[in-house]
Amino acid sequence: MSDTTTTTADGGLLTTPLHAWHREHGGRLVPFAGWEMPVQYASIVEEHLATRGGCGLFDVSHMGRLTVTGPGSRAWLDGMLTRRVADVPPGGVRYTLITDDDGSNGVRILDDALVACEAEDRFTLVVNGSNRDRVVAWLESQLPAEGVTMEDHTLATAMIAVQGPKALAAVTSLASEADAQRINALKNYRAWPATIAGDPAAVSRTGYTGEDGVELVVAAEAAVPVWEALLAADATATPCGLGARDTLRLEAGMPLYGHELVEDTNPFAIGLGRGVSLEERTFPGRDALAAMQETPAAQTRVGLVLAGKRPVREGAGVFAAGGDTQQGVVTSGTFSPSLGVPIAMAMVDAAVAEPGTPLEVDIRGSRQPAAVSPLPFPGWRRQA
Repeated sequence: MSDTTTTTADGGLLTTPLHAWHREHGGRLVPFAGWEMPVQYASIVEEHLATRGGCGLFDVSHMGRLTVTGPGSRAWLDGMLTRRVADVPPGGVRYTLITDDDGSNGVRILDDALVACEAEDRFTLVVNGSNRDRVVAWLESQLPAEGVTMEDHTLATAMIAVQGPKALAAVTSLASEADAQRINALKNYRAWPATIAGDPAAVSRTGYTGEDGVELVVAAEAAVPVWEALLAADATATPCGLGARDTLRLEAGMPLYGHELVEDTNPFAIGLGRGVSLEERTFPGRDALAAMQETPAAQTRVGLVLAGKRPVREGAGVFAAGGDTQQGVVTSGTFSPSLGVPIAMAMVDAAVAEPGTPLEVDIRGSRQPAAVSPLPFPGWRRQA
């Protein structure tokens, strides 16, 4: 395994190749998952709506980027990840969980990730920044004696998410005609290499906003030139921070590790069954996950739409309307810029999970009316 020299901000936080640009252009930098990252520039609401209606740029270089190569890489990954890898074609990207069998339920979810096949014997894993160290340690401990090599390229590269209805046009305007055609033809969860603004890039039709768009991985030294070229490529292109990324993913009903998804989560109860392939496979924690799939979950993930204007935060209790027995807990909450109301995701008892069910949430000791909503939240794209 290899990496480049670590770059740190004051206080020992890691910094991305775009860190100086963020500081020079008014990004409000905060500690996040061991990194110093921009949470916003002018306004979270403005950045949110710019992405919904145009093109938002996000520095997501804190996400871990691992490369797995060698003649045994495909079979090894197929035995380590919850999602089948044996049949993923070159250019294919799949959502997966990374598990071990050390949890109290016979399985522990270490992270969720994207696995992409670049070639027959070459794969990349994109993992959460907060979990990168333990994921790398776990996977390294399971490497076979020969036939598989894993390298961590996180600090040697940058990752830029270009999201929104004008994202593809901005990216393809910086590519050759042939590359632009390939990028436009990419389906969701597909990836292919291209040259963007003169620099080699891995381009994947993925993202974490609910909008169309792509994510680009480029060499660290290319980050600022590519970022600035993207900003100049479209009049709506807007630098966005982690605050807008969170409100966007919440409106789109996307779970976040550390909130909706934790080590002992039942993935089937939160709608992540698509990330688990059980048939004719073995991987760490496989039998425990199979048992979860066969047993109805006591709680399930739902959306909540609140009355009033006060947002609810993670950890708030959820109650039946007029009741005193707690029936759930909020996992994420915010004020929705697209809908104009407070929204949340919560784990609640199955008996109160039907859309439209009236509930109450505890906001600092005061009960606030709420109603169960489908996910994604209806109407969240109305500003696009």
